[in-house]
Amino acid sequence: MTTTPAAASAVFTPILDRIAQELSVAPRQVTAAVALLDEGSTVPFIARYRKEATGGLDDTQLRTLEERLRYLRELEERRTAILASLVEQQKLTPELEDAIRSADSKTRLEDLYAPHRPKKRSKAQIAREQGLEPLADALLADPTLVPDQAAAEYVNEATGVADVAAALDGARAILIERFSEAPELVGGLRTYVWEQGTLKSVVVEGQEEKGAKFRDYFDASEPVAKLPSHRVLALLRGRKEGVLKLSITLPDDGSGSGLSEPERRMAAFSGVQHQGRPADDFLRTAVSLAWKARLQPKLENDVETKLREMAEEEAIRVFGSNLRDLLLAAPAGTRVTMGLDPGIRTGVKVAVVGNTGAVVATTTIYPHEPRKDWDGSIAALAALCVSHKVELIAIGNGTASRETEKLVADLMEKFPELKLTRIVVSEAGASVYSASELASKELPELDVTLRGAVSIARRLQDPLAELVKIEPRSIGVGQYQHDVSQPALARQLDGVVEDCVNAVGADVNTASPALLSRISGLNSRLAAQIVDYRTQHGPFTRRSDLRSVPRLGDKTFEQAAGFLRIPNGPDPLDASAVHPEAYEVVQRIAQVTGRDLPTLIGDSAFLRTLDPARFADDRFGTPTVRDILAELEKPGRDPRPEFRQAKFKESVHQLSDLEPGMVLEGVVTNVANFGAFVDIGVHQDGLVHVSQLADRFVKDPRDVVKAGQIVSVTVLEVDIPRKRIALTMRKAERPAPRAPQAREARQGGNGQGPRGQRPPQGGRPPQDRQERQDRRPQAPAPSSGGTAMSAAFQKLLGK
Repeated sequence: MTTTPAAASAVFTPILDRIAQELSVAPRQVTAAVALLDEGSTVPFIARYRKEATGGLDDTQLRTLEERLRYLRELEERRTAILASLVEQQKLTPELEDAIRSADSKTRLEDLYAPHRPKKRSKAQIAREQGLEPLADALLADPTLVPDQAAAEYVNEATGVADVAAALDGARAILIERFSEAPELVGGLRTYVWEQGTLKSVVVEGQEEKGAKFRDYFDASEPVAKLPSHRVLALLRGRKEGVLKLSITLPDDGSGSGLSEPERRMAAFSGVQHQGRPADDFLRTAVSLAWKARLQPKLENDVETKLREMAEEEAIRVFGSNLRDLLLAAPAGTRVTMGLDPGIRTGVKVAVVGNTGAVVATTTIYPHEPRKDWDGSIAALAALCVSHKVELIAIGNGTASRETEKLVADLMEKFPELKLTRIVVSEAGASVYSASELASKELPELDVTLRGAVSIARRLQDPLAELVKIEPRSIGVGQYQHDVSQPALARQLDGVVEDCVNAVGADVNTASPALLSRISGLNSRLAAQIVDYRTQHGPFTRRSDLRSVPRLGDKTFEQAAGFLRIPNGPDPLDASAVHPEAYEVVQRIAQVTGRDLPTLIGDSAFLRTLDPARFADDRFGTPTVRDILAELEKPGRDPRPEFRQAKFKESVHQLSDLEPGMVLEGVVTNVANFGAFVDIGVHQDGLVHVSQLADRFVKDPRDVVKAGQIVSVTVLEVDIPRKRIALTMRKAERPAPRAPQAREARQGGNGQGPRGQRPPQGGRPPQDRQERQDRRPQAPAPSSGGTAMSAAFQKLLGK
């Protein structure tokens, strides 16, 4: 549908041109997109329903456009403020104005403004007030002047210049400030430090043991321009924790001139030479001090800031990519699911969730230390499975996960007639949700500890619907997410969540307020009103009924309607992604083809014979008609993949069970720039380094794997003291498994070893983390207790 970009007239045209160049698209596309954003349209709505206006810009391009628009508008606001300040100070020359108007970054803008920025009474400013600037100018212009003789004319008790030394000191301060604030010089030297600098890290004396995790950086150096983002953030965190000292070093050019390369550049730029003239030493000292005391610290800080910003930007991008993969993971669907939140002393929390997501039963069992009620726990689970016809069991992957999985395996072995399927589920963020205000509203009758089990069950049924209830930063799929700009991270993650939710859509009659609030055009207040309305008036039967919800106006309806679905309603289009504004196109297709709507929907062979251009008009162009035809083939189709599960090896439960050469199945839990972390069922994710991801060069790990993907890996190395597992996905790198006797020797002959600890993701309750056990529970041998339990189960089945 065509939109007139009226709002774009208020946009500074150079901004639009620059964004168009950066995105390699036509200016008219950017103009239309900016107009729509300024009118309040969301990225999902524009990407899906305004393709004619934007020329088909997708959600990724629109998010980039939105972020650049924000930056460039902030740049324009700052440019305007600086020009106004210079006019007020009567310092704005035509040359300076041209330079400021052509500045293409905030850094360049601040460099130009630095010499004219109102300052506190610095030493140089005091010297100017004392009338010493002519002395500084004279010595710089004519180095043949004798400094002491030239300065003698400026000694004046009334102005505070007590003697020749004070006059020269003030003149030097003026030159130091001038040299260190020259915009072109500063910009060139900043580039030099970036390109030639080396970031060096050393351990703080006495912090070796405390900072063991930073051991790789105790004495390390790497060129600034080549530092990867994850390493930058690790170094900065090491310094923040008091473990590392960081410094930027520049090459020693060995010129023998007594000046470093930056100082020589400053001298050449300022016209300072050393020819044995009376003022040469004075000027050279001013250059050296300008570099060492003023410019070098500033530029090193600038370069470090640039490193941090680039690292943060990349880390945020990685987090967003991983979050997208996790949110769009395959749902198990509307099957009755039992969620188990494992624990040792505090017990395993159990929740059964029906096929609508409603909680139907909860309990706590104690199969592990100290009670060891293995048989009783199996009996309790079996009874719940029979009573509620449980099909799936979701097991949280935190403390005691594998021990609890063994419990479920015994349950399935003893009672195969239950036809259960067990799946280990990431519980990242479950404890955060449990203690949240949202959880207390959704599950007010449940104890906090049991809410985690509910969340684990529901996130197996529908990961997207459950994970939207958790603050994205708590889901734990990023790198150093707590070290980056939190506002920028929040914008990125909110955008990812919004795109994912709207890509899938939501059933307006069953979606939670948390899910509805992420739908295009809605917020938490409107989501709550929709839920209240359906509670009071019953389910919505048509999309048009949404107009009756208080304060849900025409603009909101336009933005949201296409993403809200009503399955099994009187109008089948209400269950599809066809926007209500385009229903007339479907009616036209039906009329022209002589087919009624029910027979048209799903007839792929027939629909693919239709020419989209045949049904386009001034309002709805060919791209929109093409989308409509695709939607009619499979209305309301879910873009997420088909559900499948990883199968952990039964004999592998802890780090000491691992051997080089073992081939295992696992789930990718996180993807960073240096590789992928894989859960192989030992409570410590293994790392597949980027060099081990494939039998070819891999630049970006996300080209090979994504969060939630099931992969086959081979163990390369196990470092039990440091709790590190090196894995490979390369076929050529697989080592031969060790002989059994070698394993016994490594384990001291008893097969036991310290358990690896999974890094906290979203925060497990402290008591669970402290209860980590070093031994794997042994399933009890068949006993009279087991026989009695079997008989009890037979009774439950009515046999």
